[in-house]
Formats: sequence, structure tokens, C-alpha cells
Amino acid sequence: MNFKTPDLCDAFERELGKTLRVVAPMFKHYGARTSFCGHIVTLKLFEDNALVRTTFGEDGKGKVLVIDGGGSIRCALVGDQLAALANKNSWEGVIVYGCIRDSVEVNMVDIGVLALDTHPQRSLKKGAGERDLTVTFGGVSFNPGDYLYADEDGVLVSNRELHR
Repeated sequence: MNFKTPDLCDAFERELGKTLRVVAPMFKHYGARTSFCGHIVTLKLFEDNALVRTTFGEDGKGKVLVIDGGGSIRCALVGDQLAALANKNSWEGVIVYGCIRDSVEVNMVDIGVLALDTHPQRSLKKGAGERDLTVTFGGVSFNPGDYLYADEDGVLVSNRELHR
């Protein structure tokens, strides 16, 4: 995976704001991968990560999970066990509009992780939430099936594949 988000912005400048969207800079990097890309799978939930475990239990080859956790900083939605499960099932990465925990261990897992911050408390596990719907945060709508590109310089979302 050899791409740079600034180069993609330059190459597809005419599509910026239309089919190519730039997510506001709000995330911290975790996980061993500094860049990742793939088809978007979405979850919308609040302080409950049971759906995250279920989703990471599926084949994630070529996919990025985008979790709209409502921006909550009161508990973590992903930790070391879920990161390991995602890696085992070949997920490319995860973006958490919320917090993670076990950051030292997560940083050793070969997966890309972006989150608002860390929090030591785990979430509820009731199974509340929704999957595969458009979620919006960071000034961008994330549609299931769209493409996401993330690296040290930012996050891009596109209606079509920009790089192989």
C-alpha cells in the first residue's frame, strides 16, 4: 500500500469537495500501520461495542471499519482484544469517532487505528447500534462501500477507488 493522501488530493483536485472529501484533522494514530485504505463498513453506536466485536469477527480483507461513537470520550470502543481480532480477520483499519484503550498493546497490532483519544474504561455490551448506514462526523459523510484512505497526513473518503 504505497500512497500519500497529499498526493491523492493533488491528483484528484477537481474532485475535492465532490466525490473526494477530506476529513477534519481530529484523530490520533494508533496501531502498527501508519497508512491504510479500503472499502468502508459503518457502525453507529453509543458507548456500546458489542457490534464492533461482531463486525471484526467477519472477513475484513480490503475493508475499513468506521465507527460513529457519537464522539463520546466517556469510555473506549476498541481495545487490544478487538484490535487483535480485527487483525486476525484481515481488517485494514478502523476509525473510531470515540476512544480506544490498551493503546500500548494496540500499537503493536498490524492494523491502522485512528481515534479521538484513549480512555481506560470499557464500554457497555448490550448490542445496541446500527450497521451499514451513512454516518457523518469530521465534516464528511461516510457511506458504506465508499473508499477510505488514511495516513499520517489525514483521511480521505472517495466515491471511487483512487489507488491500488
